[in-house]
Amino acid sequence: MKHIKNKIVLVTGGASGIGRLMALDLAERGAKMVVWDINPSTLKDLADRAEQNSLFIKTFICDVTDREMVYRLAEKVENEIGAVDVLINNAGIVSGKTLLETPDEKIIKSINVNTLSLFWTCKAFLPSMLKRNTGNIVTIASAAGIIGVSGLADYSASKFGAFGLHEAVRMELRQKKSAIRTTIVCPFFIDTGMFSGVRTKFPFLLPILKSEYAAKTIVKAVLNNRQRLVMPRFAYSVFLLRLFPTTILDVMADFFGVNQAMDEFKGR
Repeated sequence: MKHIKNKIVLVTGGASGIGRLMALDLAERGAKMVVWDINPSTLKDLADRAEQNSLFIKTFICDVTDREMVYRLAEKVENEIGAVDVLINNAGIVSGKTLLETPDEKIIKSINVNTLSLFWTCKAFLPSMLKRNTGNIVTIASAAGIIGVSGLADYSASKFGAFGLHEAVRMELRQKKSAIRTTIVCPFFIDTGMFSGVRTKFPFLLPILKSEYAAKTIVKAVLNNRQRLVMPRFAYSVFLLRLFPTTILDVMADFFGVNQAMDEFKGR
């Protein structure tokens, strides 16, 4: 298991949802947490919580779609706090509409937040990790990044992109024989409010994940240097189904209600 005490861990989108829960969990384990988020009020609330409980959590307002801001803040973090040991790319948004119902600007924003921002954060922190030959890149992708879902066109595309980037970076690190670890996380829907209104046809196989459970499971996966985490386990079946003709994949997706999950989506 990875020793996390006094390690510097940076979480994007870490002031709410599972990002906040992971930040608090890791801080309680002794990590020095750096939290980036675009929401000043939730950042302040997290900073107050950290102060009340004597936890090391430094918060920064950051728009991860602004690469110059990312690079500038990354330099500030390294100069004032230290070299980042674990980068958790967690920031994400969802539109929750079909392709033709989604305004162009929301599609662009989804790709910018969920995919392009990962390029900027990785480029900001990987050089230092490579110099030290240590570190961990964690990508919070989605089960919608391994199978397309009706009503999540831009979200699925962005998470497929996140998965692809993570895989390519992992291969590049492997080719360099680097000791840097990588962890890809592909959860089913989580009850953070981001996916309010979604439903599941078979909750015993594909449950809506409790945010506390999801956060603790992700932290445990990172501490145990797992390369891939798909939640729940049944979602791993997607990789198997891709070996069959597309018609079989479609029938199975319909049977398990994948394409009806967003029918009553409300979001935040």
